[in-house]
Amino acid sequence: KLTVMSRLSLIVIALLMLAIVSNAQVTASLQGKIDQQAKEMETKMIQWRRDFHQNPELSNREFKTAAKVAEHLKALGIEVQTGVAHTGVVGILKGGKPGPVIALRADMDALPVTERNSLSFASKERTTFNGLETGVMHACGHDAHVAILMSVAEVLANNKNDLRGTIKFIFQPAEEGAPAGEKGGAGLMVEEGVLNNPKVDVIFGLHVRSITKLGIIEYRPRGFMAASDWFTIKVYGKQSHGSRPWLGIDPIVVSSQIIAGLQTIVSRQTDLTQAAAVISIGRINSGIRENIIPETLEMSGTIRTFDPQMQKIIHEKINLTATNIAESAGARAEVIIDKKMPVTFNNEKLTKQMVSSLKRAAGNDNVVEIPPDTGSEDFAFYVEKVPGMFFFVGACLPDVDPAKAPSHHTPDFMMDEGSMEVGLKAMLQLTLDYMYAPTK
Repeated sequence: KLTVMSRLSLIVIALLMLAIVSNAQVTASLQGKIDQQAKEMETKMIQWRRDFHQNPELSNREFKTAAKVAEHLKALGIEVQTGVAHTGVVGILKGGKPGPVIALRADMDALPVTERNSLSFASKERTTFNGLETGVMHACGHDAHVAILMSVAEVLANNKNDLRGTIKFIFQPAEEGAPAGEKGGAGLMVEEGVLNNPKVDVIFGLHVRSITKLGIIEYRPRGFMAASDWFTIKVYGKQSHGSRPWLGIDPIVVSSQIIAGLQTIVSRQTDLTQAAAVISIGRINSGIRENIIPETLEMSGTIRTFDPQMQKIIHEKINLTATNIAESAGARAEVIIDKKMPVTFNNEKLTKQMVSSLKRAAGNDNVVEIPPDTGSEDFAFYVEKVPGMFFFVGACLPDVDPAKAPSHHTPDFMMDEGSMEVGLKAMLQLTLDYMYAPTK
């Protein structure tokens, strides 16, 4: 015979089983609706992307882009905050049921690059950047990121009552770096409290990738993308007539020796079995006339590392190399290093859990773990504060060899718009799966 307590226990177990079955049914039902609505978003998503591509805006100047995003979110009934970190837009969608706070991020800014292709929606924008006339182009795919997240917002808003928890849509300016003298990007958004009110439990982000086969999703737990530091080396020599170099100290020749010396830091002085490292010079300014040896030269570049100790050692060796080579020629060198971005670190437990979501979105054979990438991403500032996961979505044109595809930040950059459907499905799947089974 069953005691009263035994009967009560059986009743509780039965109710729990019913709740589990009910939740599974709700998830299956919601999954079906979201899958169908995602398919229906493709045309609209492509139109948004092409509009943003044709009207690109530089970092901290994404005024028109932000206005279009805010208008869209408001039309969906989403609570909207504007002017975050200058031009950022944040949308807050509260689901019909209690649950976690999930942040989804897209970056909005374009680059000072002159577009070189025959697209009907190619950018014709022009601007002055660092004193030079240049075009403005979405040469990194941020236009696609914005269109994807706008589509995610629409699909989720259409299913608001079935959602568990809160979705925070972060449309971020200045991922490529704020203009000189300004703050911006993810760092400023974090500083202004984007991860609070409500407090974010987890954040997801993606990046389309022109050098990865279309339809492939690439990920990596732990260190995914490199820390990025920018450095400037100022070389002080002595000006003279170009016909009499012995009367001066040529900072151009000295700088060529410094550049060669910097390359030996990675190739001969760094233990590359521990982690990858890169030192690159991207800009040199010196001189005013062909027959005048200038007095000064300024060069600047970037450092990429995955290990804090290695980062510290490389900083020290850059300073030592530049100052000693300059001194050996009778010149003087001054080194300034600015830490821009930390390592983009994917939470290991979260990433391992959510790989199955990526596979549901893209197919088991289309989700690949890759080695660390020496690019950098200011998404890193979010994952310093909360668990997060960042991943790549392949966007190489089908008739192009990914190994030969034009890279990001170049005039010939090109992406297949079919990648946006994969990105949309992935972000929706991550959100849905996490809200029904959050990592604790």
